[in-house]
Amino acid sequence: MSLWQSIEESIYQATDEMFSIKSRDSISGGCINEAYRIVGSNKNYFVKINQASNLAMFEAEFKGLEEMAKTRSVRVPAPVVVGKVAGQAYFVMEYIAMGGGSSTIKFGEQLALMHRSSQEKFGWSQDNTIGSTKQVNTLCADWVNFWAKYRLNYQLTLAASKGCGSRLISLGEELIERVPDFFSNYQPEVSLLHGDLWGGNFSTDTNGNPVIYDPATYFGDRETDIAMTELFGGFGQDFFQSYNATWSLNDGYQSRRDLYNVYHILNHFVLFGGGYAHQAERMISSLLAEVE
Repeated sequence: MSLWQSIEESIYQATDEMFSIKSRDSISGGCINEAYRIVGSNKNYFVKINQASNLAMFEAEFKGLEEMAKTRSVRVPAPVVVGKVAGQAYFVMEYIAMGGGSSTIKFGEQLALMHRSSQEKFGWSQDNTIGSTKQVNTLCADWVNFWAKYRLNYQLTLAASKGCGSRLISLGEELIERVPDFFSNYQPEVSLLHGDLWGGNFSTDTNGNPVIYDPATYFGDRETDIAMTELFGGFGQDFFQSYNATWSLNDGYQSRRDLYNVYHILNHFVLFGGGYAHQAERMISSLLAEVE
């Protein structure tokens, strides 16, 4: 059975509705997967394709979208089915037409509501990926230990394997030791996170409703999602004001923002190399200066 025949059959098995592909259009924008819109007689779907070895990545994303959808807050694409055939893995989900204009005020409100979803411990039921990098989500009752071990130390070890240099390693190890200093007056609540919330993973549908996708879901400090919205831009002051009006951030958020974002900069070095190592060094040096 060919890839596209398998996808048609999988959609039928998952939805109990016959589906025949009338046309398919390649969609640009992703750097990890091939992406397509497939068009049927009565319905369209969005499909990601990768090597069969990445099936677990798609399975985790499926569960992440389900987890966020259960909160009935921010709209996410409804996952349909994951499968593999002939050496390729695929992930079929709802196709959402985008382009209804900015709605960051509504998004601030909805994200705060999603963050209210909680569980007993930090982490998640399974590991997933941040970009194409493995993200470890081992359940942990102590957020400081979780962030130091499963976020910063894990990425620093990967960065070392990519030849980042001894200065970054030394600074990173010192920062890991000092992580508790950033939480002397703050105890994070356990919140459901998108996990990779930069501007490229946010849009609005044709009715102007916010939509988020491509998650790296887990339960953690909600400040990590907010911090990433500031890392690459794309979210205006209306978003932050709306979020704070719905569930205000702790006064010490600004001191922890780069502590959370250095995780993503380290990951960018692991994935893309280049100047991200020096950016991580600068961020870490500044963080260490705050707790001297």
